[in-house]
Parts: sequence; structure tokens; C-alpha cells
Amino acid sequence: MDPSYRLVPTTLPKSASVNETANSLGLHDTLQYGPRSIATENQSRNGLQSRLAMWEETQDNTRLTMLRDLHGLHAPARLLMERKIVATNHHMPAMPQTNLHLDILMGRDETLDPSDFFGGMETGPSMSIHTEMEKKLRL
Repeated sequence: MDPSYRLVPTTLPKSASVNETANSLGLHDTLQYGPRSIATENQSRNGLQSRLAMWEETQDNTRLTMLRDLHGLHAPARLLMERKIVATNHHMPAMPQTNLHLDILMGRDETLDPSDFFGGMETGPSMSIHTEMEKKLRL
């Protein structure tokens, strides 16, 4: 948890391309800009995609920072501990599963997502609970 009141995620640093990091000879300057990576040069990821990917994490970080400043360090530590305990969901493998406890602790209990309606419907329920238990227990 990084204590900050940032409301919007930061933009990721742009990767260096050969055009932007060329020295006087036209070659990539590794000492000044670091090693060149073709994979990062080919990724055409704009700022909006990176912000949307980190939106919930930034909002959660802001809430935890405000909770820490208001109630002390124990409050976000306790909340993170409760989230970790609830995230380990011990359920029957063949049965449909939801994690309502984690949704409540994350503050998502009053929102409706497509996963609330369509979650798990693409594969369908398993017909053999014994096979699923054997997979879970590695028998």
C-alpha cells in the first residue's frame, strides 16, 4: 500500500524507442536510456488503457490511505488481513461459487457487474462432484 491521495492512476513511463534515444551516430544509446526491447517498442498501449487497468487499485489505495489517516495504521492492516482470509475460498469444487464476503470488504456489494449475471454460465456446472473433489485433493 503506497500512501497517497491520488484519484487517477499515474501514466506509465514511456518506453524508449530507437528514434527517441538515438545518439549522434543514429544508434540506440544504451548507457543513457537502458537496454532496448523490441517487445516494448511494438506495444502500442496508450495512456487510457493503462489508466483503466489500474483504476480500481488506485481507488482502493486512496480509500486505505484515508482510513489510515482517520483511524490509525491498524484499520487498513486489519482490512487487508480480512480480505486475505476471505479470498481463500474453501468451497465444494463442483458447486457454483461467489465470494460475497470479499465483495463487501472491497466495497463492491452495491454495484452490478456482468459477472454477477453471467459468471460461470459459459462452462456450466460439472456433473460429477467426485471427479472435481479428486482434482482438488490431487488424488
